[in-house]
Amino acid sequence: MELIAQPLQLRAPAQPGVRLLNGGANIGVVSRHAHAVWFCQFTANGESEIARWRLAGRDGDMYHGFVPGVQAGTLYGLRADGPWEPQSGHRFDPQKLLADPYATRIDRPFVHRSELCLPREHAVDSAPFMPRCIVEDLKPVPSSSQTFKSGRPEFIYELGVKSFTMLHPGVPPDQRGTLEALANPAVIEHVLGLGVTHVELMPIAAFIDERHLPPLGLSNAWGYNPVCYMALDPRLAPRGMDSLRAAVEAFHAAGLSVILDVVFNHTGESDEHGATLSLRGLDNALYFRHAREDAARLVNDTGCGNTLACERPAVQNLVMETLRHFVRYAGVDGFRFDLATVMGRSDAGFDPRAPLLEAIAGDDELSRCMMIAEPWDVGLGGYCLGDFSARWREWNDRYRDDVRRFWKGESGMTGALATRLAGSSDIFAAKGGGPAAGINFLAAHDGFTLRDLVSYAQRRNHANGEDNRDGAQENHSWNCGVEGATQDPSIEAARSQDMRALLATLFLSRGAPMLTAGDELGRTQLGNNNAYAQDNHITWLDWGNTDESLKAFVQNLSRLRAMFPTLSLNEFYAGSQRGNSTSADIVWRKPDGTFIQSQDWHDLSGLQMTLAALPDNGPALHIVINRHHETTQFKVPVLQQDRSWRLILDSSRGVCASGCNEYASEDIMVPARTVCAWMEFLRN
Repeated sequence: MELIAQPLQLRAPAQPGVRLLNGGANIGVVSRHAHAVWFCQFTANGESEIARWRLAGRDGDMYHGFVPGVQAGTLYGLRADGPWEPQSGHRFDPQKLLADPYATRIDRPFVHRSELCLPREHAVDSAPFMPRCIVEDLKPVPSSSQTFKSGRPEFIYELGVKSFTMLHPGVPPDQRGTLEALANPAVIEHVLGLGVTHVELMPIAAFIDERHLPPLGLSNAWGYNPVCYMALDPRLAPRGMDSLRAAVEAFHAAGLSVILDVVFNHTGESDEHGATLSLRGLDNALYFRHAREDAARLVNDTGCGNTLACERPAVQNLVMETLRHFVRYAGVDGFRFDLATVMGRSDAGFDPRAPLLEAIAGDDELSRCMMIAEPWDVGLGGYCLGDFSARWREWNDRYRDDVRRFWKGESGMTGALATRLAGSSDIFAAKGGGPAAGINFLAAHDGFTLRDLVSYAQRRNHANGEDNRDGAQENHSWNCGVEGATQDPSIEAARSQDMRALLATLFLSRGAPMLTAGDELGRTQLGNNNAYAQDNHITWLDWGNTDESLKAFVQNLSRLRAMFPTLSLNEFYAGSQRGNSTSADIVWRKPDGTFIQSQDWHDLSGLQMTLAALPDNGPALHIVINRHHETTQFKVPVLQQDRSWRLILDSSRGVCASGCNEYASEDIMVPARTVCAWMEFLRN
């Protein structure tokens, strides 16, 4: 190996990462505590290290230098030396080849090996077990391709690239499981047919399996264990950024926006016994948060072994450059931030005005992007729903739980249901946001599928190898009489009816609805509510065994929602505090037709809500919800003599249309476990 101690002087101001210039590249690496940093160059096939350039320049925490001969396609890695003092948080080891945190592409996936975890005194050269970073000369997408807006009522569709496409019959076998598949017309046709406006891609950045999975014969199926934030995982993106860019272009051409799920709360290097892959080897004490009373112990507010120190400029710059990277070079339209509370944490706790959160919200390049926070982590005081500033949207798990608890049959939940239907003003009004601040969902990647929600009272996670101890224990789920799979047609009918009632509730609520891919087809994970380790048929969508009637019902619900813009207005109902004024834009009634008073809410198992006709927002809409297990009589409000209520939704039958020939008289019989809706109709 040729060792060159002193690279040439910089030809431009130092920046982290690799910046191509005439004749070579500027190299910048951020490390506060390292004594030395090297840029390691490899042969074109990546097998041999051919040169190791020491970055002799240093400005503050930035090591830098100009390396001649570097060009697009050059394979490289980094090494760093410094103190090996775990008790002080330092874990430098020059025998560890490190991935550049600013790398935009790697040549192979990360694969967990015990050699990557060895302490310095027992270490071997880790280069044979590490991917190589690839120097790229990326070109920005045209500005017209950035931050696409669909102009339709928002409907978010959460999608795992591999799980969604791995078994899709319309996708060529060599594209299945990759971003290439998303541009396939059959995939886009399915998404468009649902009325989706925003496709939210689960993480696609380069990740590694948790170290306990390979011995169990398991692998990570979700991607929430990243190593390189800008580099896409080669298993999902065979052509790197070109794979994502092509998928985004195809979605945009179809009128769809693209949101990336990003993980800036931890890395796949895990706890102090984990692998040294990138940030840990460059400066463990700088990039991760450590216990104040014990610097050897990593803070674990994520439940994944480590927590990024997002209060520090080095981490903030990495996050900001990553977000800009995906907007500039792929044209993505927004981001969903996993365990976003970590991004606002310091030793003092969570701050919604933390520097990183404020920087993201106020950045010129990101200002047009949708920003969605998962507003919690597992640390002390980590549940922060409603605490993010008005610029942020938030996953609303209160919506999920309250709707589930109502339909499960818990007492005292009707008032909570009404609040969720009306946009969750109790959560979002205080921060100055409207209902759109909340992302409403019934199920997500983490937890039961929609079908499993009504089929399992208890989790079934034995396949994860943790004796069924992992995953949420309380899911507010029910099984309609039999646990799990059954051939009983009456139980299957009850489950289908409950799924339709849940979906109808979702689409009739203010706030942006989100559906997880496959829930519209009745997918099951066999009761596994923590399927992160099931990169197999448990998570892969079985396109040959789908509920087409449920799919059609979702399609119609989406059309119905678009017919009534009042459902998507980003303002809280003037009557949403359950007032009884007949002039309010929303009026709540008991089954007998009388107005609901504050003392009535606790014992109700059914309710009526009337949404007034508003200019440019559609005719009046009357919604009836019957949670009883038997048909129940409701007295609907009387309209003027020339008007009637025309049925447009009956979830018990799957009826959902722009108008059928069924009209409501003063007294109607609503089937058990059903949501019905009528629109005001002017008779000839």
